Amino acid sequence: MKTSTQISRRSFIQKGSIATGALLLGNAISALAKGKKMGVALVGLGYYSSGQLAPALLHTNNCYLAGLVTGTPQKAVDWAKKYNIPQKNIYNYQNFDEIANNPDIDIVYIVLPVSMHKEFTIRAAKAGKHVLCEKPMALNAAECRDMIAACKKANRLLSIGYRLHFEPHTQEVMRLGQKKVMGKVTTIDTGNGFTYGGDPNAWRLKKAMAGGGGLMDMGIYAIQGSRYTLGEEPIAVKATQEKKRPDFFKEVDETVFWELKFPGGAKVTGKSSYNNNWGYLHVTTEKGNFELDPAFGYGGLDGKINGKHMDIPNIIQQAAQMDDFATCVALNKQSRVPGEEGLKDMKVVDAIYRSLDSGKWENI
Repeated sequence: MKTSTQISRRSFIQKGSIATGALLLGNAISALAKGKKMGVALVGLGYYSSGQLAPALLHTNNCYLAGLVTGTPQKAVDWAKKYNIPQKNIYNYQNFDEIANNPDIDIVYIVLPVSMHKEFTIRAAKAGKHVLCEKPMALNAAECRDMIAACKKANRLLSIGYRLHFEPHTQEVMRLGQKKVMGKVTTIDTGNGFTYGGDPNAWRLKKAMAGGGGLMDMGIYAIQGSRYTLGEEPIAVKATQEKKRPDFFKEVDETVFWELKFPGGAKVTGKSSYNNNWGYLHVTTEKGNFELDPAFGYGGLDGKINGKHMDIPNIIQQAAQMDDFATCVALNKQSRVPGEEGLKDMKVVDAIYRSLDSGKWENI
């Protein structure tokens, strides 16, 4: 026998599928009218582009990999051959602005070190291209505001790479929390991190390029998880940190713990790390509990409601994310994860860093 929670969840997913189908149909009509799908250029051909975005673009319906931007000539050669990219659609960081003259490319997806997000978002917007930018959006909230303003001035759409907003387990958590299906949320405990064992000279460990360490890279998922579960914006934060490998994490944070104050009064704790393998979201409500564990990965997400597994499939998150943005571009419709969403997270991150310095509660 199905519970009312299961029935309402299935209804929610079905309605969501119908709505998504309608959007995809509208986009398909627009794309057909233009005679093509939306062309995407990946800016930066590192791990995420090569391991996730490019493969996902082979499964998209509304967009395709049309161009490349890289500072490594050999990557340009290898990628062009692998994905059949014409030479006229390949750029480097110096001649990037010439992309303005290329009608094959509608969307630029920025997958660069965080310190380069602002520059290339603004350059892309000035070149007349719509922008997808990876998270964290920028080094700080002030840069986020500059990026949003530049895209608005150019009348271009800006979306941040929050793939989980298109992932069905996460959408179920949003529904349960925001709709108070099991009563008001009383507590949230969430953490995200991994044990970093890579190159000690990597850009992620340089404050000037990354802005910070585990908090910027991993913690932003836990911050997001708290925000989208409650559907509220935090008003204050207090944070502490620890470093067990100070020689390795010389410039950036290793492990950070925080408590967030929300208007509704839920007790929310979070943590991030480059030295612990975490990835969970645990929520307690007035009438029960629900969780995701794993909660933030590229695949294999799993959830429970009052101890029973969610009967929800995993999807190719990046394909869903990019298809949705292509739909938004075709319909001239704001993304569900616009630049303003990235700004909200960076305001929290900025406040956490202030709290680490002051040792006090900091307003967001």
